[in-house]
Amino acid sequence: MSKIWLIAQREINSYFKTWMGYIIVFAALLIDGLLFNAFAIGNKAKFSADVLKDFFFFSSGIGMVAAIFLAMRLLAEEKQFGTITLFYTSPITERQLIYGKFLSSLVMFLILQSLTIYLPALIFIEGKVSIGHMAAGYLGVTLLGASVLAIALFGSVIAPNQLLAAVIGASITVVFLLLWLVSGRVDEPFASIFSYISIHNLRFRPFSKGIVHFKDLVYYVSVILFFLECSVRALESRRLQG
Repeated sequence: MSKIWLIAQREINSYFKTWMGYIIVFAALLIDGLLFNAFAIGNKAKFSADVLKDFFFFSSGIGMVAAIFLAMRLLAEEKQFGTITLFYTSPITERQLIYGKFLSSLVMFLILQSLTIYLPALIFIEGKVSIGHMAAGYLGVTLLGASVLAIALFGSVIAPNQLLAAVIGASITVVFLLLWLVSGRVDEPFASIFSYISIHNLRFRPFSKGIVHFKDLVYYVSVILFFLECSVRALESRRLQG
């Protein structure tokens, strides 16, 4: 565990030593604020709970994009600059490296989300919404973001550079997003399977409404663990190939 945290600390520091980390956070906060003002609040009167639901819906989309950019560099950058060879001669295991990298991106994602709290806090102060609704919404955004981080990290493991890593991560995420549309156009049992696997629509909406289902928690944790394991296996295979 100590090695995982050391890797995470190194990566977190690297986010703040380059312009990329600051740009991702600034851009996400700017777009979040603009969408909150334009769509969540809007010109028409809305119930506070509806405003909060809309905020989390848009925040989830921004969070997914930010997650792809946060994770695309994690392994692809190491390969691009040749520093991945240092890992091969170190006492660190593939699992420790992957989990450390993932933890660093998750910490950055949580920092980003914490900086948006003032937006729903405005709704809480001015309207009638519960802290439970806010907590459920942020839990949903975090789980969704962590899932996309794991997906994008896998893309970073198998891609030779950061651009291709972002493309792979985004492509896999889009497939998971579009499965709910496909589910409405196919027969059973595929309709149920695609609907179950879809990463956002039916899974995230309860969180945005302040509702937490255990099955949705299990789903997101399963997606995270699955893609982290895929990353570990892919890195092990690369190490064996030299």
